[in-house]
Amino acid sequence: MANPLTPTAEEALAEWVRRVRANREQVERFREESESSDFYAPIARNFAFDPRRTDEPILEAIRNLAQPDETWVDIGAGGGRYALPLALRTREVIAVDPSDGMLAVLREGMADNGIGNIRIVQSRWPSDQDVEADVAIISHVGYDIEEIGPFLDAMERAAKRLCVAVLLARAPASLAEPFWPEIHGEARASLPALPEFLALQLARGRLCEVQLFERDVMSYDTPEAPAAWLRQQLFLAEGSEKERKATELARKLMTERNGRWALDWQRWPLGLVTWAPPRG
Repeated sequence: MANPLTPTAEEALAEWVRRVRANREQVERFREESESSDFYAPIARNFAFDPRRTDEPILEAIRNLAQPDETWVDIGAGGGRYALPLALRTREVIAVDPSDGMLAVLREGMADNGIGNIRIVQSRWPSDQDVEADVAIISHVGYDIEEIGPFLDAMERAAKRLCVAVLLARAPASLAEPFWPEIHGEARASLPALPEFLALQLARGRLCEVQLFERDVMSYDTPEAPAAWLRQQLFLAEGSEKERKATELARKLMTERNGRWALDWQRWPLGLVTWAPPRG
């Protein structure tokens, strides 16, 4: 790299690809069972949220960006964490996601809350369907997207007014990184996150506004759930020797607060990034 402080767009994109590819190839070397066609299906229920909640500061900031006559496209909408609240504030939300499990949770949320202005597009991004909106949003999507350049280009083409990204200072899966040397015998290849995303955007000529928040701790209502999450992040087969060892480690490290269980109670910075899509 000619100048690490001001990389070219090509250099920044190449480094992003390198990190994501290293992470993926490491998984392929250590995965104990065949890859699921729907990685999120076993944990999709964890992504159900009340669309009228008022205890999430970053959601309030996102709501304030929305205008009632707009269409938003939520890329990687999942169970509707933001798609459902945005549907209560805008004319329409287009929810793009490939996961059957996640979209089932989203549909349940729509039915339970009487929300009918969400159009579901079951697809990976970029989608083969024409998607146009006033605003495009991604939330915790991008960390493991190898071809991030075409992904963001398509996001910008879909948005008329604004692009929005919600990203953590560390990829969510990094909570499992300390377990990799003990279980797999080598350090985990880290994924890019908010700092790398901002560096990439600057290299791409995008000037972004950033608001910082604290993310809620990833906690669960049963002591079994953190171990199940860890098994998934370590790509272990249930009942294997490595899985038993990981479960034992998780039980030693997890602690309980107010009826919730977690492996780590540290709060990570959470960024709300906005930028105008380029025109011409």
